[in-house]
Amino acid sequence: MGGGGGGRGGGLAGAPRTPETADAYGREPVADLAREARDVVQVVRDLWDSWEDDAVIRDVATGRYVDRDRLHHVDFVGETFSVKGPLISPRPPQGQLVVLAPTGDVAPSVSDDPLVDVALVGGSDIAAARAAARAATAPAPGADDGAALAVVDLEVVLDADGRTARARLAELDAATPAGARTGWGAGALQYSGDAAGLSGLLARLAASGDVAGVRLLPAVLDVDLPVLARDVLPALRAARLTAAPRAGATLRETLGLPRPANRYDTRPGAGTRARHAAPHAAAIA
Repeated sequence: MGGGGGGRGGGLAGAPRTPETADAYGREPVADLAREARDVVQVVRDLWDSWEDDAVIRDVATGRYVDRDRLHHVDFVGETFSVKGPLISPRPPQGQLVVLAPTGDVAPSVSDDPLVDVALVGGSDIAAARAAARAATAPAPGADDGAALAVVDLEVVLDADGRTARARLAELDAATPAGARTGWGAGALQYSGDAAGLSGLLARLAASGDVAGVRLLPAVLDVDLPVLARDVLPALRAARLTAAPRAGATLRETLGLPRPANRYDTRPGAGTRARHAAPHAAAIA
């Protein structure tokens, strides 16, 4: 995905806490899901680094495709799984894909390197979302430095197709079976109303300075997404709150995140090889 997408890929790490999820994977429920999520993200990051950037040499004279000295076994051993490595494909164009995770789903790293690049936060209102964003990016005592960026998850139901958002939301609630497990309303900031009101709410989040962006979660893609594209996005661009990604830019560059150094490459000058792109101020995703 990282290579095929031209460096625009990211990974969403989560830890669903339901017996049905464990059954779907054919395993017993894990007691400490945050710890297991940490192990998963850690080993994935290790695997992305298991090929140094210049491991592929394509040496026709010797018939070698890779320099085996630049491939590394990660030799990860956790409480519930182990991984030998290396990865079966070269390092991604971004070095490592951008890792996003809801706050609290991934336990803090046991090293100095943060595991999560973008923390997904929510709240009952803008003030709560801003407080959650500040907490997610603050260093924790005895742990890593926190996520580099905080993005607000925002669930939206919009006036559309001649119906008000309130009527549409009532219809959706009535169609949801009692006791059904759904991610809707599980902590994200919520908005229901017209497109102009949503644009105003996004502007207030952008002006706060605590939030790097917003992940919009439309209630019904076929209904809400066209309204977002037709009415909300143009208003945000006119207000200079967002911009189209630069052609050829990686997701890291669009977010203003540096390209990570390879943890296994100890040669002089092998630090972070970043092609920096300034992040859009209060970018709305």
